Amino acid sequence: MIGAQEINLSTPALLFPAVSLLLLAYTNRFVTLANLVRALHDKNKSDPNAILIGQIKNLRYRVEMIKHMQASGISSLFFCVICMFLLFAGCDLAAKVVFAFSLLLMLVSLGLSLMEIWISVGALNLHLSDMENLETERRGEAALR
Repeated sequence: MIGAQEINLSTPALLFPAVSLLLLAYTNRFVTLANLVRALHDKNKSDPNAILIGQIKNLRYRVEMIKHMQASGISSLFFCVICMFLLFAGCDLAAKVVFAFSLLLMLVSLGLSLMEIWISVGALNLHLSDMENLETERRGEAALR
């Protein structure tokens, strides 16, 4: 039963290091994707290609997901701070509700992160299969010579 659970100032504080590390990881992913988008944009300007446009669309979707991951993580931290304030003010029930909401936001952030990783791996697998197909074609051409 939630009402019987004890909560004190250290309980929401436990999320601070986790959220900080997650936000750092999300920021690193965002910076990497931003650099890749810029590189693909420049490449597409010099040599327009339907495959590049598809990659850029995929990256746009992933950047949008990272934005939502970051927003959920930051909101989780925000509500942890509110929870701590409510605990300090002696509003235990409100603090529990706010902390539960903070945990829910963290779950949303982690779920989005998992989805973004699956999309990323799918995109990498397409590149790998394309490289494997090119290598198979090269071997076939070399065998014909």
